[in-house]
Amino acid sequence: MALKVIDAGVGRTATFTMKFALEHIGMGPCFHMAELFADVRRQVPLWLDAIEGRPDWDEIFRGFHSTVDYPSASYWRELAAYYPDAKVVLTTRDADSWFESVSETIFSDAMQAHLVGTPMGAMMKGAIFDHFEGGDIHDRAYMTDWFEKRNAEVIASLPAERLLVFHPKDGWEPLCRFLEVPVPPEPFPRVNSRDELSAANEQEGGMAKSEDAAESFGKAYIETLRAKAFAASGIYSAERACSGAADLAAT
Repeated sequence: MALKVIDAGVGRTATFTMKFALEHIGMGPCFHMAELFADVRRQVPLWLDAIEGRPDWDEIFRGFHSTVDYPSASYWRELAAYYPDAKVVLTTRDADSWFESVSETIFSDAMQAHLVGTPMGAMMKGAIFDHFEGGDIHDRAYMTDWFEKRNAEVIASLPAERLLVFHPKDGWEPLCRFLEVPVPPEPFPRVNSRDELSAANEQEGGMAKSEDAAESFGKAYIETLRAKAFAASGIYSAERACSGAADLAAT
């Protein structure tokens, strides 16, 4: 199953919103870091091989038609070459707001603390943190400059007809036009996962440190946010959101 859409945007650029949007218009299932957590036993070894230069992209993305977020965002260039028919979306946002978001969530010391010395920690280091080329991830000036230069590199590297620079506030029309699919009647999904990440961090004391906890967290996290993303349209019930939230709190 070849990827149809590659989102080159890094984590915390509305990638969860994009996951649900792509799935809603027929470009799913869509891979996301949360899907890695939900299948951590199989996925982490595959990503460790990719970090070492032995990627099996077809196996990593088996069952998926699109991908967003880390860790795949770090390999946008390789994926664009491997899947030449896939279109590329670059989700982006203001550099300073991105820095504040990642600093409070996925890059925070508290959230990463329990992963040090684990296979998941090695995967995060190789697939995400090593790509900052030794820069201090807590240095606002360095990171915002890196973010802007990195996005400019994506834009400069791909032909205009293959790339869409996108912000969810743009809504369905530009995305559907680019992917040549009908515009759905439902409102564009809206989700901000910061609250759920913060709650999980407080409950767990960091990212889920066991394989069982990671997989339970990933599955509940996806369903909780899916229900919230489409709350305005009523596609997913409040009961489903509450159930997912309860499962998330239990991880």
